[in-house]
Amino acid sequence: MEAIWTTLTHWLQGLGSGMGGDPASPAGEAALRAVGQFDFAQLMALAAMLGWASGFRLYAAVFLVGAAATAGWIVLPPGLQVLEHPAMLLASGLLLFIEFFADKIPGVDSVWDLLQAAIRIPAGAALAAGALGADGATMAAVGALMGGTLAATSQAAKFTTRAAINTSPEPATNLLASLTEDGLVVLAFWLAATHPVMFGVLLVAVVLLMWIVTWALFKFLRKVFHTLTAFLSGTTKAA
Repeated sequence: MEAIWTTLTHWLQGLGSGMGGDPASPAGEAALRAVGQFDFAQLMALAAMLGWASGFRLYAAVFLVGAAATAGWIVLPPGLQVLEHPAMLLASGLLLFIEFFADKIPGVDSVWDLLQAAIRIPAGAALAAGALGADGATMAAVGALMGGTLAATSQAAKFTTRAAINTSPEPATNLLASLTEDGLVVLAFWLAATHPVMFGVLLVAVVLLMWIVTWALFKFLRKVFHTLTAFLSGTTKAA
C-alpha cells in the first residue's frame, strides 16, 4: 500500500510539474507561488466552491482538492489539510469511482442522491468551515452557514432536475447531465483558485438559477414523492 501511495504521489507531482513547469526552475517556482498560497478572496471562493460542489459531487470535490494539495499545486489551510491524508484520498477516490458510475444510471442516480442527502449538506458546511476556520470561530461559523446553504441549494436543484430527467426512458440526457456536473466541479475549483472574483459572480448567478429551477420543479417533485410513497405502501392501483 505504501508503495502504491508513493507512486501516486510522484505521479501527481510530475503532472503538476508538467502543467506549471519544472518546480526547480524559476518559472516553475513562480507558478507554484502564484497558486500555492490562498489569499482571503481565494479562501472565501474555495469555501464556497466546496459547499456548493458538496451538494452534488461531494467526493469529487474532496478528492480533487486533496489531490491538488498532494501534488503541490496548492497549500491547504489547516482545517482542510486532512483532505490530503492518504487514507482520506483513498476513501474519497473509491467513493468518487462508485458515484461516477452510479450517477449515470437512470433511477440509480436518484436513489444514490437520496442516500447521500444526509451527508452532503453537513459535509459542505464542515468543509467550508474548515477553509475559513483558521481566522477564528466566527469565520468558521460563517463558513459553515455559507457551505451548508450552498450544499442544500445544489442538492435540491440536482434532485429535482434528475427527477424530471428520469421521467424520460432514454439515458442520453441523464448521462449528459452527469458529465456536465463532473466538469462543473473541476471548472469551479480552477476558477476559485485562480479567478476568485469571477467565480463569486458566476456562483451568485448559478445559485439564483438553481433556486428558480428548484421552485419550477417543486410541484413535479411533490408528485413524484407522493407516487413513490403510494408505491411503497402498496396502495398503487392498477390502471
